[in-house]
Amino acid sequence: MQQVYAIGDIHGHLSLLQGAHDLIARDRAANGSAVAPIIHIGDLVDRGPDSAGLLRYLREGVARGENWQVLIGNHDRLLVNFIRQPEWHDPGLRRGLDYLHPGIGGRTTLQSYGVDARALDDLATARAEALELVPDSDLEFIATRPRMIDMGEQLFVHAGIRPGVALDQQSEDDLLWIRDPFLLDPRNHGPLVVHGHTALVRARHYRNRLNIDSSAAYGGPLSAVVLEGRKAWLLTPEGRSELVPN
Repeated sequence: MQQVYAIGDIHGHLSLLQGAHDLIARDRAANGSAVAPIIHIGDLVDRGPDSAGLLRYLREGVARGENWQVLIGNHDRLLVNFIRQPEWHDPGLRRGLDYLHPGIGGRTTLQSYGVDARALDDLATARAEALELVPDSDLEFIATRPRMIDMGEQLFVHAGIRPGVALDQQSEDDLLWIRDPFLLDPRNHGPLVVHGHTALVRARHYRNRLNIDSSAAYGGPLSAVVLEGRKAWLLTPEGRSELVPN
């Protein structure tokens, strides 16, 4: 049966991502799945200490031919549009919030690129410094990432899908931001929907979906999982731990 690996919301934690890749390398060696792709579920940036290094690591890995696929998350879109579209307000953000709000985590991302902390008190100044310091190659890498990846038995997406809407009719805002209409719907969506966005203490299998955001943004671990059909295992230093559906 085809195997696929997936990694949850990283949020600027390069060392955690490298550790997750190490766990996958061990599992590949033990289970003969060297050709299985690794899908990163989005929210690459914000809150963690090294978003700049993390984007460079992923971008260079993809460029040299690593079998990595990378989804865009809502935080990734926030970074790109903060720099490229000054008047844009993400519909997923409450009015009154912007990319520099302490709860978003954009300040740590910009500082990882060398933006002066004093510049972060003013949107225009912060954006001007970011334009100079954030490589366009990083922004283009984010902007060109897929919004969903359909592997047949599994569907990978950052936040979830709008239940009852055909996959080719899903809106980007839902794919990057949706919560309750998706999280509270117990119906079978066809493929197993593998997602992040809503932070948990531990990756969890809900039969119709698998949430692999284990709160790396808030000091938790970064989850790496391996899937075979609708079955999933969390990768640990001791090996595979099956995620039994609720």
